[in-house]
Amino acid sequence: MIKACIKYWLPGFYQLKDYQRIWLSDDIRAAFSVVAVALPVGIAYAQLTGVSAIAGLYSTALPMIIYAFFGTSRQLIMGPDTATCAVIAAVVAPLAAGDAVKYWQLVITITLMTGAWCLIASYFKLGMLADFLSRPILLGLLNGVAITIVVGQFANVLGLSFVKNQLVEQLLEAPMILERVHWQTVMVSLFTIAIYYICKHYQPRLPAAIIAIIFASVITWIGQLSEHGVQVVGAVQGGFPVFQAPKFSLEDGRELVMPAFNLAMVSFVSMMITARSFAAKNGYEIDADKEFRALGIANFASALSSGFAISGASSRTAINDANGGKTQLVSIIAGVIIAVVAVVAYQPLEFIPIAALGVVLIVSSFALLDMKGIWLLRHRDTKAFYLSSITFIGVLVIGVIPGITLAVLLGLFQFLSTIMRPSDQILGLSHRGSVRTLDESDKVKAIPGLLIYRFNSPLTYFNAPYFKRQLLKYVYLADKNDLSYVIIDSVVSFTYLDVSAMTMISDLQVQLKKQGIRLVLAGRKRQLKSWCDLMGIQVGDGGMIIRSDMYLAIKLCACYQTAVENGQIVPLQRNEYKKQESDTTVSAEV
Repeated sequence: MIKACIKYWLPGFYQLKDYQRIWLSDDIRAAFSVVAVALPVGIAYAQLTGVSAIAGLYSTALPMIIYAFFGTSRQLIMGPDTATCAVIAAVVAPLAAGDAVKYWQLVITITLMTGAWCLIASYFKLGMLADFLSRPILLGLLNGVAITIVVGQFANVLGLSFVKNQLVEQLLEAPMILERVHWQTVMVSLFTIAIYYICKHYQPRLPAAIIAIIFASVITWIGQLSEHGVQVVGAVQGGFPVFQAPKFSLEDGRELVMPAFNLAMVSFVSMMITARSFAAKNGYEIDADKEFRALGIANFASALSSGFAISGASSRTAINDANGGKTQLVSIIAGVIIAVVAVVAYQPLEFIPIAALGVVLIVSSFALLDMKGIWLLRHRDTKAFYLSSITFIGVLVIGVIPGITLAVLLGLFQFLSTIMRPSDQILGLSHRGSVRTLDESDKVKAIPGLLIYRFNSPLTYFNAPYFKRQLLKYVYLADKNDLSYVIIDSVVSFTYLDVSAMTMISDLQVQLKKQGIRLVLAGRKRQLKSWCDLMGIQVGDGGMIIRSDMYLAIKLCACYQTAVENGQIVPLQRNEYKKQESDTTVSAEV
């Protein structure tokens, strides 16, 4: 009983019971590599979020450890993420209106709300939302966020500051502020870039980001450049984090509810893409519902330790995997090391130049850019290309939060359009006597007097009218004088009881009966009979006919036997149909 509870609630901790001693050296090496990247990136993301540098370390340490116990991925590293930080800054800045205390309280609040949304989603087993934002939509979203961050950090790298917060306004403002470029800051930025790319070129295994920031900090400290206008992080209040309950108005709380939902969605989807990728590479499975719960608890841990919203970090996860990290012990070791830095060794952080952090953010954002991926969709899937492009332009023009909302709505509309207006087919018999889709070739022939219809979506209240219109259109196009039976493939369409759909079928049966046409449902016989009894729909003599499979439904129709006798069609092969029916059932379940 206890073992089952631990396996369900603490899957990461449960997996450690099979830990092998031979993995320890790899995990320790991977942990130090993760720390080398996570430290500078955490501080940079704190600056992007608009909070103290130490908050970036708080947002990294405890969530990383918590996820190691509650998550199901062995390689995933939790921490601040480009998209989440950009969202927080975009939401909180207008509400805080320059009040630093209120700003911090709103950051804590939206982090707690994000965690709450994740736990609610986990409770209702909504891990399927990982597939809600399609890859093209997420591609457009991340490209838009990356460009927004690059433009926003452009001012920090040059020692400037934008008055406006939106991308379009910043681009219009840029020519007017370029004349105020602070050249000492520019030199620090160029020096940071040079160190970074020298490390990447000559020693790619070294943590280039932290080395570049250390060199930039040393140069700034030795040259006392802060006295010449080069902005630095400044005094840092480290030590053990102290949680302060946020105070905010009910109006502010309402303003954060939907952005927190959007943040939870984007964080979860991007996290799942990373987690699934590395799980597939290393040969194990991810539980999406437990991942939602782990993300929610990690966000609560971040807020309670004076941090901000976090997600799965793809770059740090890649570093972990590349250095041979085998288990969640990597996250535990790395989290402890970062916690020690945040509590004990935080003083040197005050000398870090803001420009150097801007360089790290820009480099990280470039890693998100994949404009080629959007362009390739133009040839592969035109619809996906338009979805991705609209999301990308939306983020750039109307902002990160409205852009994310647009992405969520596009995902919903994409799903609804597939369900509401699915493809359909009229079926016939091939020259081998198997059921196939009718096409322009002569390989498949219709059965005289018989119409076989397949609707490639589950029937529900919002696509039932379309189903009826489509079927009646095919009936109208057929020779109604010779049409005696209409067979509907029920395996795909009738997957669950929907009152509106069953009412529509009852009306359709009456309408066809008036034209002298019998309606036959093929497949799911026992299920459909129970639904018809429940709805009071007549089945059998004078009513609808239900048969257990397509083979029996076709054989039932007298027109089929007549067509066989006249040599108009080849007799139906039961084995051929059975194989096809099995394939159809599998595709419907998928």
